Amino acid sequence: MTPPRSYRAGGNGREMAAPPPPGIPPPPKPPSHRHTLADLRKKRPELLNLEEISRFDNYLIFAQSIVEGYFTGKHKSRYFGSSAEFADYREFMPGDDPGKLDWRVYGRTRRLYIRQYEEETDMVVYLMVDTSGSMNYARTGAESKAVHASRIAAALAYLMINQGDKVALTLFDNRVRQHLPPGGTRAHLFKTISTLEAISPIRSTGIENALHECTALFRKRGRIVILSDFFSDLDSLMDAISQFVHRRFEVLLLQVVDDDELNLPQLDNAQFVDMENGERIQVEPGEIRRIYRQRVRDFIDDLSRHAHLRKVRHSLVESRHSYLQAIEAYLGFRQAHSPRRRR
Repeated sequence: MTPPRSYRAGGNGREMAAPPPPGIPPPPKPPSHRHTLADLRKKRPELLNLEEISRFDNYLIFAQSIVEGYFTGKHKSRYFGSSAEFADYREFMPGDDPGKLDWRVYGRTRRLYIRQYEEETDMVVYLMVDTSGSMNYARTGAESKAVHASRIAAALAYLMINQGDKVALTLFDNRVRQHLPPGGTRAHLFKTISTLEAISPIRSTGIENALHECTALFRKRGRIVILSDFFSDLDSLMDAISQFVHRRFEVLLLQVVDDDELNLPQLDNAQFVDMENGERIQVEPGEIRRIYRQRVRDFIDDLSRHAHLRKVRHSLVESRHSYLQAIEAYLGFRQAHSPRRRR
């Protein structure tokens, strides 16, 4: 089925760290990685001053507030921190959580090590963000789908790195436009968020072409999270995704849509302009709203059904809803693919 296009309406269990053994001097204090707002402003460009989230000065502050705010007041989460299965040690690096330091190992070796767990070891999450022209759509007074998707990606990157995962970022439209290889440091998080802040959608959609290009970029098996409106041919899209499923990647589709795309704007008469090829059409939205809604719903259901058949997770993310909707979707996806604790 041919998907609807995006249009612009015109005219309107945690271990306690053991104390250092007697006679051993206290361990050196790990370097601080807290940044003042002034420091962040010097390091990073300011964001769009959107009224809805004007209290945040940049994506890093936004991502930290969204993620940590999500967990505030909740019971201890099995997702945020360490998995139950201990796997190995590795040396402490700038950006690592000091709470994971093992002081017993320090007492024996005089070097700083953190404990790694089965779920954290060598896990790579590939974030793919659609930057095609259709992602530029926004209702009057609202943020665009592109901004909503990039903020979600920033929050997910912050969450993943804090959980010990490595994150890669790929921006695409009808092909891969930019790719950041996997990394798990604070510096990598800064670079990822800087890249997301600079997104400027202009070209046509071609997710399947970009996915084929990613076969050479995504070398290590891991999780793939795609943020897009998925306005593409479903058969071609699913064929492209299937190659990663066969390689045992875990795939999550976060379909970002605007309410206008689901229901059509409330206008008596409007000229709609295709945001990717400039095609124009004059219609009265009221006359076609019922059949339009049904076709959009059919397209979303088809995407979800095709994904389910290939063991791919799909979640609809409406740009008018909270960013936490996407956080919940990712955590549910992560839980479903987490290794079970051995008995």
